[in-house]
Amino acid sequence: MVEQDTPIDAPSEFNVDVILKKFAKIFNTPSAPLEIPESQLRKLCMATREVIMSQPALPELSAPVNICGDLHGQFEDFIEQIKIVGTPPEQNYLFLGDYVDRGKRSLETICLLFAFKVKHPEKIFLLRGNHECASINRIYGFYDECSVATTSRFGKPSPTCLTVYR
Repeated sequence: MVEQDTPIDAPSEFNVDVILKKFAKIFNTPSAPLEIPESQLRKLCMATREVIMSQPALPELSAPVNICGDLHGQFEDFIEQIKIVGTPPEQNYLFLGDYVDRGKRSLETICLLFAFKVKHPEKIFLLRGNHECASINRIYGFYDECSVATTSRFGKPSPTCLTVYR
């Protein structure tokens, strides 16, 4: 999922549209690999955190809203759901948490949710479930998935996505 950036200190601009275009390329083949540089992943997480922190903890939503829960890293199923229902901004979404763990592609699942949130902050709302917690992530697999996918050149894990909900 995560590709290493070319020089480690090279500045790179963040553009959520670039990340969404990478997702669009695999939209019809969701089992295809997705490569996002670690620096972009970090910036996506920080941008998501800023958006979430700027919004009220209890969002006021207008109907119609698609309510979704327990994705649990089932990326292919998530893509199918989006194909059937539609994507933001055409559709409003409320996700009830538990985006990660158990499934094989939690990192892709949470990154697509984060990209949608950054691009369309008033069309997608992400509530925190019990799996958006470091102690649960360590038990059910997301921590390990992040550590393997984002191991830096120095061999130190970098579980970036875990910091968004702190």
